[in-house]
Amino acid sequence: MPAAPIFNPQPQIERIALANGQHCLVIDDAVTEPERFVAFAAAQGAAFRDVDFNAYPGTYLLSPADVAAALNEFFVQHLRRHFDARRVLDMHCRFSMVTRRPEELRPPQWFCHRDNLSGPPDQSIQASVLYLFRDPGLGGTSFYEALVPPAEIDALNRDAFTLDVAEFSRKWGLSAGYMTGSNHLFRRIGSIAARWNRLIFYDGSILHSGDIVAPERLNADPEQGRLTFNSFFTCRRHMA
Repeated sequence: MPAAPIFNPQPQIERIALANGQHCLVIDDAVTEPERFVAFAAAQGAAFRDVDFNAYPGTYLLSPADVAAALNEFFVQHLRRHFDARRVLDMHCRFSMVTRRPEELRPPQWFCHRDNLSGPPDQSIQASVLYLFRDPGLGGTSFYEALVPPAEIDALNRDAFTLDVAEFSRKWGLSAGYMTGSNHLFRRIGSIAARWNRLIFYDGSILHSGDIVAPERLNADPEQGRLTFNSFFTCRRHMA
């Protein structure tokens, strides 16, 4: 990677409204040389590791520190004002690849999720995804809202990590596979298509999931698979 990765100095930010009143920000042509991101990931292909710290269904590679610093600066300069985000307290990012077959998924990977299930009330989390693949059929990102009370969603999440697969499936009426649309628990409120060098930002409290509609096309090769650059910004909220 270059010593100072260059994000578009004059990004055109499109605000996409979601059906629940929230929004997703979309920036096309976000990186001036996206091929260098892919080349770096490909060169480090053997260093990708299975995700074992959350429910992401694939592998990851930590970002070089200079890349994270450049994106953090980009967020502060261009995106932070669009969210309930007063000051960045923590930020981390990584290359990610969805690689698991539907039948390999664990229950927490069968439905949408939030990025900030816990944390102090005076903090917010924003997330971003940079799509680094040219095949839009590998899937973008959809957003959801719950159709059942919060207590039921809490129970769903607990059971996903504690019940065995068969019991969880019977209790909640879900089966192994990627979520690609509304069901009896969640309603899709918006969707962003994947596009080469497209960068999206959204509030991490919004339920969301990758649109893996053609899992047979997933590939562990960074030059052919669903390579993304995922980032998370923990921020202090604005004072009331």
